[in-house]
Amino acid sequence: MNGTLFLVVGPSGAGKDTLLDGARKAMADDDAYIFARRTITRPEDAGGEAHEAVELSVFEKRAKAGGFLAHWSAHGLRYGISATLLDDLTSGRHVLANISRGAIEQIARRYDKLVVLEITAPRDVLAARLAARGRENEKNIQQRLDREVTPYPSGVELLAIQNDTTPSEGIERFLQTIRRAIPGTLKVRRVPIDTWHENVCYLHWDCQEYSPADYLGSAKVDIAAGNSSVRAKVNVVEDNSLVAPDEIGLSQRAFEGLGLPEGSDVKLERTPSPKSIAALRGKLSGRALSLDEMHTVIRDIAEDRYTDKEIAAFLVSAARDLSIEEVQSLTRARAEFAHCFDWGRELVVDKHSMGGIPGSRITMIVIPIVTAHGLLIPKTSSRAITSAAGTADAMEVIARVDLAPEDVERVVADAGGCIAWNGRLNHSVVDDVMNAITRPLGIDSTKWAVASILSKKLAAGATHAIIDIPVGPYAKVKQGREGRELSRLFEDVGAGIGMEVVARVTDGTRPIGRGIGPALEVRDVFKVLRDDADAPQDLKEKALGFAASILEWDASVERGTGRALALEILSSGRALGALERIVDLQGRHDSPASPGNLIHEVISDRSGVIETIDSTQISGIARTAGAPMDKSAGIDLLVRSGDNVSAGDPLYLIHGNVENDVRIAVERSGSDTGISTR
Repeated sequence: MNGTLFLVVGPSGAGKDTLLDGARKAMADDDAYIFARRTITRPEDAGGEAHEAVELSVFEKRAKAGGFLAHWSAHGLRYGISATLLDDLTSGRHVLANISRGAIEQIARRYDKLVVLEITAPRDVLAARLAARGRENEKNIQQRLDREVTPYPSGVELLAIQNDTTPSEGIERFLQTIRRAIPGTLKVRRVPIDTWHENVCYLHWDCQEYSPADYLGSAKVDIAAGNSSVRAKVNVVEDNSLVAPDEIGLSQRAFEGLGLPEGSDVKLERTPSPKSIAALRGKLSGRALSLDEMHTVIRDIAEDRYTDKEIAAFLVSAARDLSIEEVQSLTRARAEFAHCFDWGRELVVDKHSMGGIPGSRITMIVIPIVTAHGLLIPKTSSRAITSAAGTADAMEVIARVDLAPEDVERVVADAGGCIAWNGRLNHSVVDDVMNAITRPLGIDSTKWAVASILSKKLAAGATHAIIDIPVGPYAKVKQGREGRELSRLFEDVGAGIGMEVVARVTDGTRPIGRGIGPALEVRDVFKVLRDDADAPQDLKEKALGFAASILEWDASVERGTGRALALEILSSGRALGALERIVDLQGRHDSPASPGNLIHEVISDRSGVIETIDSTQISGIARTAGAPMDKSAGIDLLVRSGDNVSAGDPLYLIHGNVENDVRIAVERSGSDTGISTR
């Protein structure tokens, strides 16, 4: 475990130097403790503490180079403590440092396992000590005592030490406080309780090393010895036969997770940190969080430091009330928990669709057009959750998409782009934790969604991104007003994180293309790339529109000429060649999936004009047939909105490879084809 940083503060006359000197002598033989030597722009022979004396110019140069963990000004001098103390702390040693309370915040930003030791004394005692120094008159002493002090940052752990008697008693109180802040060890005991997937530990009510009541208030604790550790929830017991006061009981799962024999000595550490808890509670009370606070909370959520109940409370509060600045902070924080790419270019483009529209597989057309022009577009895509196919599912029909970061770098370096699954790339553990809680509870927040999407673009190294927001009765976004508000949110958040984002509201009232399901959608993509006469024109036009906007980010492409350029790249076959190159580099499949051989024709039971095509029902039938797990399964649409049909005319074909799946899909279509006529 990392060591504890003790920050010693207190007013003049409180006796900080006396207590520190006494503690230094008492701990002289204990290598676990280090007393920080301050750097001061004061000569060594000027009296006072033993310090490192430097000229002002040297101090400022060191500060600018990041050589101090903290630095501040006082009494016309500059003070600092070395950044090398972080090495001691991370090696497990404890550090005591005499600092200005105004420096606590800058230290807390760099190291969060800290305790503030505030040395205090009654006002009359302080006044008497200051007067005994003989440096100030009574008026100056009163002015000093009346001086306003800098408030402590929220979330820091504060321990007050009353130093109002003899120096020896004050030193003893000081040492006792430090020792209580760093408890000793407990012996591991295996408790024969199966807690299933949850790690649980058990403390005795009479435990002397750790206050059980204090640890009940903490979400979880880290139990560690050497390189072995496990994180667990705390339960408290009174039965000595189960756990003795000098033991810590571990449930079966926790015991196995720790991997140490019974009787091993371990230490406990409360988690999350006080700073993180304060930030989370602040959000629950409606307070806006800073970037640092948001990062701290998200980190502790990702590292399983909070209970599901606490995470759910945080998510509900945040879904209800997040400022634009907080969404920007959340975006940055989430990006840090994914693999982040740096392409070393001023222009790196990306695209994303809010999804929900069957057959809208424009990514597999846009990316090759853009890369054929010479722009960099490292596209990572998701698999389907509720639809018949995601971009990763479709691309996987013809190529490997489960790429490691080094694979992505190799493919993009050669082809200028990729179409990879985001599961191993910019999909972070944060997404897994969040999704596990938000989906069962039905927590749905556009701000969370925007932060998640743009964090992936940020991690992918994008400088510019275009977002497709389909709007329609079956799309994720139902109303035009909602779509426009979401568009503004994307663009505002993008501006705040240094990314140019264009969010476009598009028609989401009907499927795009003919195929719905991986292999069928890939068939349509290649029809467009080959410029076949029967290529779906709606798929082609939508792809050209988005490709045009991306191409016009290139300073060499004049505004208004992007579509013509995209069409030329498509018609010339360069886009097809670019996709084939990406497929080869990612890993071409020798036997790509094709539409399933089991086919059922769904016919119209009446004559009329096609009025609506229910994307939700159509996708549901395709999924029932086996898509997207069965790449060959899906629906091949034979009609479009506005077409005239007669009773008995075919509406679509159901494809699949598993007879039972196709049969159930046919039954589902029999009760509701998903297509209505007027």
